[in-house]
Amino acid sequence: MGVFRVITINIDKAKAIAHDARRVARAAEFAPLDIKATIPSEATAAEAERQLIREKYAVMQTAMNSATTVDELKRVMP
Repeated sequence: MGVFRVITINIDKAKAIAHDARRVARAAEFAPLDIKATIPSEATAAEAERQLIREKYAVMQTAMNSATTVDELKRVMP
């Protein structure tokens, strides 16, 4: 018979990894808008889109912070 080992996941480390993934995804969404924000005729629309992205990821961050299990983290990850 084989030996079974229980794997324990450190939720704080899992959250740190999830937050890193969130930051990368957020930066990728911001990248094209960063350029548009410097063009006067597109700046207002770009800023409105950037605000939607900020709100989306703020909700995600809150959900990650309140997660108590890895499954909860997986559900909210980008």
